[in-house]
Amino acid sequence: MFMIKILFESRFRSLTVRHHTVSVTDKILVSSVGEDRAILLGFTMMAFSVLMFFVVGITVVKPFINSHWEEEAGCVLVQADILTEWVDCRGVSTVPCLRAAVNFTGSNQSAFLHLDEESVLLAPECFYVPKCQMDRVDLQAEVHRVKEVLDTQLGSTSSCFIDRTRHPGVVLLSRKYTLKKALLALLWPCLTLGGGALLVGLVKLTQCLARLSAEMCSEGAGSRLTSRNAQGKLYRLLRRSSMQTPS
Repeated sequence: MFMIKILFESRFRSLTVRHHTVSVTDKILVSSVGEDRAILLGFTMMAFSVLMFFVVGITVVKPFINSHWEEEAGCVLVQADILTEWVDCRGVSTVPCLRAAVNFTGSNQSAFLHLDEESVLLAPECFYVPKCQMDRVDLQAEVHRVKEVLDTQLGSTSSCFIDRTRHPGVVLLSRKYTLKKALLALLWPCLTLGGGALLVGLVKLTQCLARLSAEMCSEGAGSRLTSRNAQGKLYRLLRRSSMQTPS
């Protein structure tokens, strides 16, 4: 009867340790599903940030690097008129051209005024050209509205931007590609890349800590089982010696 009790206790201890090991393994397997999804999300964010860097580099950063409209001067608007000949609009149609002329403050030099860098590339002589593929009447009405606004500013002084090396006879009213706009455009790709890398790093750190914790738990369970077995053997030896001694 005593031997049956000892065998039952040892069997119960082994089943308890095995159940603890299985439960720990199940927890690791269940948590690894969420960790894999988090890692996939992190790598997706980093890949998407690389694509964003490519798009922002072509549309914003490269035009800013190639832009040399850095010198600022004072300009006085002296003339605004609509040309009789319409200009080509990207090979699609023709549009009316609104031309504006300015004089530099403190000198008699004159130049053509443009809205931004894109208007210089589209029509070198025009301050403003409407959108392509519009109705002819709408094109004329839109150009006349812009001319009326410029007529109210005749004789007024405003700041303008100059590129003396590439465009000596042209000035810009405003710059479309600036350092501030380029940095703001690069902010979101940088945040996405940093967030994805941080997410992957945190998941990897969690996996490492979970692995260390599982190893420590298994080592602790094994040591407890060894000590209990040793105590059981010592108890059986003492019991056997007490039974063998004469009463």
